[in-house]
Amino acid sequence: MKKIMGFVMSLVVLIGVLAGCSDSESSSGSGDAKGEKKVDLKIWSFTDELKKPIKKFEEKNGVKVELTIVPIADYPTKLKPVLDSGVGAPDVFTGEIAFLKQWVDAGYWENLSADPYNADKISDKYIPYVFDLGKDSEGNVRALSWQTTPGGIYYKRSIAKEVLGTDNPDEVGEMLSSMDKVFEVAEKMKEKGYRMFPDEGAIRWFSQGDNPQAWVNENNDLKLTDQKIEFMDYAKKLRKNNYTALAGEWSPSWFEAMDKPIKVKENGKETETQVFSYVLPTWGLHSVLKTNVKESAGDWAVTNGPSPYFWGGTWLGVYNKSKNKELAYDFVKMMTQDDEFLTDWAKETGDVLSYLPVTSKIKDDFSDEFLGGQNNYKFFLDQAKKIEPGIVTKYDQQLDTLYGNAVKDYVDGKKTKDEAVKEFYRQAKNAYPELNVPKK
Repeated sequence: MKKIMGFVMSLVVLIGVLAGCSDSESSSGSGDAKGEKKVDLKIWSFTDELKKPIKKFEEKNGVKVELTIVPIADYPTKLKPVLDSGVGAPDVFTGEIAFLKQWVDAGYWENLSADPYNADKISDKYIPYVFDLGKDSEGNVRALSWQTTPGGIYYKRSIAKEVLGTDNPDEVGEMLSSMDKVFEVAEKMKEKGYRMFPDEGAIRWFSQGDNPQAWVNENNDLKLTDQKIEFMDYAKKLRKNNYTALAGEWSPSWFEAMDKPIKVKENGKETETQVFSYVLPTWGLHSVLKTNVKESAGDWAVTNGPSPYFWGGTWLGVYNKSKNKELAYDFVKMMTQDDEFLTDWAKETGDVLSYLPVTSKIKDDFSDEFLGGQNNYKFFLDQAKKIEPGIVTKYDQQLDTLYGNAVKDYVDGKKTKDEAVKEFYRQAKNAYPELNVPKK
């Protein structure tokens, strides 16, 4: 079976917002106040999702933990000097996919492959790509994650029944299993007055096709594959044929179209339409759709697109200069390896776990009313196992952004395809002089 991963193109700020990040820096008590218990463990993160686990850890171990939350936009720049100096540094800190590969190679996280951790012995207990992403360039495990964040195509069942004759996720997935088939469905949607996607950027996750490759190889060569270049034409075709609602990702109209008809302009005239589907990962269900949809709740389902992909994720590890490494790793273990905790966590939050000993026991127990009773948990676990490990690089965040801008310029008619590609190469070279960029 093909194993494919979509490349990450979202700005880190946007990813952080949708991952539930705080809007301002905050922390629990420092332990300095009179009569307050001394802090035993310090944790830094860009998200508040650790609050409940920390409370559980405190109760279980009789310790006090201080959590400092820094907004994702400021997190790397505020954390790095603290880790460099060691002054006020956390014992445990998290990392987000957008900057994860830089951090695993930076030397700040403890080597979890070494004694007494020996994390390599549990590698077969995790979704492969998740475990692989926590390794440094020498293959040492530096960070672990409790979650996997594969994606799919969420669609409205009522529209699927009307236009496609079925709302069954397996049958709809077969109709969307290649880009050619996606455009066939898009044309059918258009004929009935619907739009396939909110905007052209939705299909970026399928740009790797069946040939997933890293942006940069071991020789520092920048690789713009034929599949990625072909994505430019797919995006252009969506725009030209009016298959989208021109509702840019995270814009007010993008959210509005989830639950009600919106107005779009076509051939100079304004018309009303509904959007059929959204391309989102696991957390898109709970943090995006459920928080913005009321009227159409229960009318949704999720299925595969042309290729598996993932979007986002949180890893955590032990600071290598921590004086509380044993307790710090105890927290990491609870978050990533504790059967009882993870079982409760998954059932409470719907988080799709990367830890297979637990997912194998609970995957059949899920049924989501928002998705018409569908077991999305099993679907996402199947997708996660198809994702190719080893093609995420430290350059991805910036290169994804630059290439996304190039595609937009081409779709908007501001540049030809060749001009857009040349500009992408120029900006990539300016951002990373060490890269070998094609001369064209």
